[in-house]
Amino acid sequence: EYALIITLIAIVVILAMNFLGPTIGNVFSEIGNTMTTVS
Repeated sequence: EYALIITLIAIVVILAMNFLGPTIGNVFSEIGNTMTTVS
């Protein structure tokens, strides 16, 4: 049972990463730019 749940969660996470990947990348690069500007 736990294996099924873990597998389902993994699939959902992978799908979410595929959809949100570019957006998350932009957010991280924006944060990186802000950090370098501050320091």
